[in-house]
Amino acid sequence: MNWISNYVRPKINSLFSRREMPENLWTKCDECGTMLFHRELRESLNVCTNCGHHMAITPRDRFIALFDGGMFAEVKVPAPVADPLHFRDQKRYPDRMKAAQRSTHEQEAMLVATGEIGRTPIVAAAQNFGFMAGSMGMYVGNAIIAAAETAVKQGRPLVLFSAAGGARMQEGILSLMQMPRSTVAVQMLKEAGLPYIVVLTHPTTGGVTASYAMLGDVQIAEPNALICFAGPRVIEQTIREKLPEGFQRAEYLLEHGMLDRVTPRGEMRTELITITRMLMGLPPAIMGELPAPGTPAEPQAEE
Repeated sequence: MNWISNYVRPKINSLFSRREMPENLWTKCDECGTMLFHRELRESLNVCTNCGHHMAITPRDRFIALFDGGMFAEVKVPAPVADPLHFRDQKRYPDRMKAAQRSTHEQEAMLVATGEIGRTPIVAAAQNFGFMAGSMGMYVGNAIIAAAETAVKQGRPLVLFSAAGGARMQEGILSLMQMPRSTVAVQMLKEAGLPYIVVLTHPTTGGVTASYAMLGDVQIAEPNALICFAGPRVIEQTIREKLPEGFQRAEYLLEHGMLDRVTPRGEMRTELITITRMLMGLPPAIMGELPAPGTPAEPQAEE
């Protein structure tokens, strides 16, 4: 055994060799270019601490921040036919689905859950833009119907977080049929006298905007979210005119009466607690950080 080559040299190399830094520790803000440490970004709910830019957030992370104690129960959504049109472009539709499932660790583009916010029972549904641009296919239609049926059965308000590039082209006309299906689901809530609150996040476009995303009793948006049917570039090319500054952004739509609120993500939970309890005719909200339902120690309601 050569003691120098087998022990001393590797020890010296380990002391002076450059340590590799994991690539996922820092995220660059798309708006201002600031490098954000991953823990700091997670604590701010994926909102840039320098400029306030709202980055994408997964439905699970959103629900953990929204529900009391981060606890929620998933609602089972019926699975549709896997590839009804046998669609193929550069890839087969099933292959695209498998790639999206691997990258997001989710089965589809919408997550439905039940839980409590400020001790207020609700049903929540959220789209995942990371899953094929949050596109609306048959599964998303089934998810909205499942969310509405659960809300009616349990007598809870429904809060929906939209984020989508529109209908899913791989399902053709079947994806467009989710527009009337989701409209019927919203009507079920209205007939039951239950609130339907929509939180529009960046971006909400196409057939999603033309259906369930704009049918809420209360319409809230995150700051600077793009909300439209056709995008600004398409409109400019069609009418051949320069559009106003901030056209189709949340603040512009609020100013023109299309929205009720523009609320930062960090204040969204408090806003939703207040609105849901007001619409349900419940007493003043329980605010602050709450443990999961069933935990003995609970804060008292505000006077």
